[in-house]
Amino acid sequence: MFVHVLGAAAGGGFPQWNCNCRMCHGVRTGSINAKARTQSSIVLSGDGVNWVLFNTSPDLLAQLAAFPTLQPGRGIRDTAIKAIVFMDSQIDHTTGLLMLREGCPHQIYCSDAVHEDLTTGFPLFKMLTHWNGGVNRHPIPLDGSAFTIPEIDGLAFTAIPVKGKAPPYSPHRHDAHVGDNIGVQVTDTYSGKTLFYAPGLGDLTDATRVLMSASDCLLVDGTFWSENEMESVGLGEKKAADMGHLPQSGEHGMLEVLRPMDRPRKILIHINNTNPILDEDSEQRKKLVDEGVEVAFDGMDITL
Repeated sequence: MFVHVLGAAAGGGFPQWNCNCRMCHGVRTGSINAKARTQSSIVLSGDGVNWVLFNTSPDLLAQLAAFPTLQPGRGIRDTAIKAIVFMDSQIDHTTGLLMLREGCPHQIYCSDAVHEDLTTGFPLFKMLTHWNGGVNRHPIPLDGSAFTIPEIDGLAFTAIPVKGKAPPYSPHRHDAHVGDNIGVQVTDTYSGKTLFYAPGLGDLTDATRVLMSASDCLLVDGTFWSENEMESVGLGEKKAADMGHLPQSGEHGMLEVLRPMDRPRKILIHINNTNPILDEDSEQRKKLVDEGVEVAFDGMDITL
């Protein structure tokens, strides 16, 4: 299984265009040891030829240009992207679909809750019907059963609902629906190796812990270091939990969750621009290194 990180930042990217917090100012001026990152998205392949795209960030065109494998140039119009999986219906995970309108119809895999949001509150799917029929939507089973994607050879997918938040525009932002957010375990059917991907995790159910513990590699929510991070840097009073994310530090935080998991390689993704782990010389980053936890970056490659 080949995994390529197109973007590793949370919504707004790093640095965020209108933010002058210590982290954003530092990466712009070079006063901290940090890499810029675009908004989170990954691609997976079983054969290195045909790929499935997970989420479509607003930075997608730049991300595609930075990974030429996705444009093999075999014809006048061509792409190696054979399907798209949406993990949720957040703006920073879906808006880039509009940039792919020339390639419609796209094969879209998403939950019923995400499909509802993307046909009503943020009607991307309806808008795209004007381009060659728009999208062919395929429901994702959330009962623990595996599914496959035609043209993606050697990979099987198992999705589970995870705790999180529907996007702010959603009619049920404060009324959680099953499938608002999902985690996906991807299995290489030849090697048996597994990846668990969940860029949004508000809390962990027993089923989520089991799937994470049984995986060979984790790419999981690394949005915030602390529960009150936004308030601590003067950017509002919302807590990490209010936005559907489990912070790394503190009691029951992500580090505490990951610590007893011996099997998987542990990688954080969807890092907010305020998170001090982006500074590679920070005490928080050193803590991650001591815990054996990595931080995803744009262009990161993983082979399982």
